[in-house]
Amino acid sequence: MTTSETTTEVEPTITEEFDVLIVGAGISGVGGAYHLTKQRPGTSFVVLDGLDSFGGTWWMHRYPGIRSDSDLHTFGYRFKPWTGPPIASAEEILKYMGDVIEENDLDRHIRYNHRITSAQWSSVDNRWTITATRTDTGEQRFFTANFLWMCQGYYRHSEGYTPEWPGMEAYQGDIVHPQTWPEDLEYAGKNVVVIGSGATTATLVPAIAADCEHVTVLQRSPTYFIPGRNKIELAETLRELDVDEEWIHEIVRRKILHDQAKFTRRSFEEPEKVKQELLDGVRSILGPEYDMESHFTPSYRPWRQRIAFVPDGDLFHGIASGKASVVTDEIERFTEHGILLKSGEELQADIIVTATGFNMSVLGDIDFAIDGKPLDFSETVNYRGMMFTGVPNLLWVFGYFRASWTLRADLLSDFVCRLLAHMEESGSKRVSVTLRPEDEDMDLLPWIDQENFNPGYLMRAMSLLPKRGDKPEWQHTQDYWREKDDIPAINLNAPEFLYT
Repeated sequence: MTTSETTTEVEPTITEEFDVLIVGAGISGVGGAYHLTKQRPGTSFVVLDGLDSFGGTWWMHRYPGIRSDSDLHTFGYRFKPWTGPPIASAEEILKYMGDVIEENDLDRHIRYNHRITSAQWSSVDNRWTITATRTDTGEQRFFTANFLWMCQGYYRHSEGYTPEWPGMEAYQGDIVHPQTWPEDLEYAGKNVVVIGSGATTATLVPAIAADCEHVTVLQRSPTYFIPGRNKIELAETLRELDVDEEWIHEIVRRKILHDQAKFTRRSFEEPEKVKQELLDGVRSILGPEYDMESHFTPSYRPWRQRIAFVPDGDLFHGIASGKASVVTDEIERFTEHGILLKSGEELQADIIVTATGFNMSVLGDIDFAIDGKPLDFSETVNYRGMMFTGVPNLLWVFGYFRASWTLRADLLSDFVCRLLAHMEESGSKRVSVTLRPEDEDMDLLPWIDQENFNPGYLMRAMSLLPKRGDKPEWQHTQDYWREKDDIPAINLNAPEFLYT
């Protein structure tokens, strides 16, 4: 009698090793990859992204009309001229990013469909071990890296933020969040209610209003907008003079940044005057008889929340034409056919769009551990909005609220490359930040001053975010015009840096 045995060959676990691992292939991650190749040639690195292509926000969001709410001359990279309109569609932004990847041979460094689940630091090995799950196959992949560069953005891709209103289960129509917009949603000829008054609403409503029977914007309170032409005359003039596009890009960026700095300063120094200028811009389209006080006059000063630019005033032209309207009220409950407001009015709707914001993702919702101990970022203090006390060899990219995100991504890319060079020259394997003796009695405060800036997504996540101090080194100042000088001037041998 013979016995046959079947053996199953188990594929060995392979761990890939890199000098740097970049989390995210959005605007920050692609920019970081570019700077590494140019400033640190020879550095081995990989970019991991959970989506199936590059672009982050611009790839994930598919709702009609999606576009930037800030100008592409500053949202674009400093190293690649932007030649299109200042406010650009997601398609145009993806094309721009794709050109950066192709022109600089970055695609070979990027792995898509890799969702990072854990990152563990070993002080024995001075390395991070990263576990990622393939979203297309379910397989696990393992990586090690000396340095972890967090470029994952700041919101959770899987779902947007939708409050729980009474009666939602009774509503017979479609409830849709823009972040997960169904490709087959039929809105032509329908009555649509869009809940919310931010940049998403300002983008979505003009894109669908012409096809809908009617679109109603339902807001709890008004917000500020800046209507204006989607064209920069300075750029057009320089092109007429055959000025090189690289020169145009730099000149226009500087002009925009100068104007933004002036506008931001005025919003603090003369808020009432700035408020009236913003309201006058909207009133010039809606007309003198429109109820500006109820629907477009916020209770807070300008720039306490982000202000969306409305290209060519398209949102307001839609309202003026009657294809869209604004209702300022609070929701009592959903009904079978729409929404009952606290005023007693009922809004009938075939489709309700909850443009109510997003859920913040604190460092990618990754399980972090230091030498086997789970890491709670809320127990750390944030160094200049980019590093954390007691967390080695990690940098976090978080951009600006009052200026383009990419401005800070570029600045921090320079810092990372300089820091890596400094560590190499000094023979250091590990760097972290620590409170100095003069900081030991410093008051520890919430990560952002809500009197300065207080969007809902930040307020909801504040308990998960790191602390800030009352000194510049321990704050994310949100001030590009200061940081553009301060960050390049950081003394890497200052006492807040610990090297091993």
